[in-house]
Amino acid sequence: MTLPLHERIRSEIEASILSGTLLPGARLPTEQQLMQQYGCARMTVNKALSALAAAGLIDRRKRAGSFVARPKVHSMVLDVPDLEQEVAQRGQAYRFNLIRRTVRIPHPDRPDEVQLAGSGALLAIEGVHHADDAPLAFEERLVSLNAVPDIADQAFDTASPGAWLLKHVPWTEAETRIAAVPADHLTAMRLKIAVAAACLLVERRTWRGEEGITLVRQQFVGSAYDMMARFGSARSTTGQS
Repeated sequence: MTLPLHERIRSEIEASILSGTLLPGARLPTEQQLMQQYGCARMTVNKALSALAAAGLIDRRKRAGSFVARPKVHSMVLDVPDLEQEVAQRGQAYRFNLIRRTVRIPHPDRPDEVQLAGSGALLAIEGVHHADDAPLAFEERLVSLNAVPDIADQAFDTASPGAWLLKHVPWTEAETRIAAVPADHLTAMRLKIAVAAACLLVERRTWRGEEGITLVRQQFVGSAYDMMARFGSARSTTGQS
């Protein structure tokens, strides 16, 4: 998929920020310099920088220019994990089995879906994460194609949807809900456990600025997974990334 030029500019600057090539507080090239670099109009550059600012990745200052945003002075209670890495760290072999993927419009009676989709459609994904060939988690995920158009071309044969998103789409805010639930019939079938067996439910939403990225529901085999969070003082003045 060929990206529009403003999206390519945004993506390349975003990649430089995430890789550490551009550090917090660093000044970006001026609009004039970017126009010369990409051979485009000011409007194209402005659109790219506006998207980066909306995502919280840069600060635009009148008459001063654009700068890489500094980390906010707060931390997530739980980070967004990469299950493949977690499984590998436990010394187990990881595999993701894609069951179903469809593109659909948000359900009109689901405000969370409508909000996530924005003016576009949703990619709906179902799959199972495995550890040593045993089912670990059943995943149901929605991704905004308005925010992440490139994900429509991914086969997920070498990486799970979550791992792909973590690598390619930065998030600036996440909300996580954790609960203990009994397995319903579908979850029991996917995880090869008894109906009503104990599961750990993790529901997570992520945003890039004001734009929703993904809404995921993962149900883990209760006896096979736990979560740990490291807490810092709410009064800390040291930024967390």
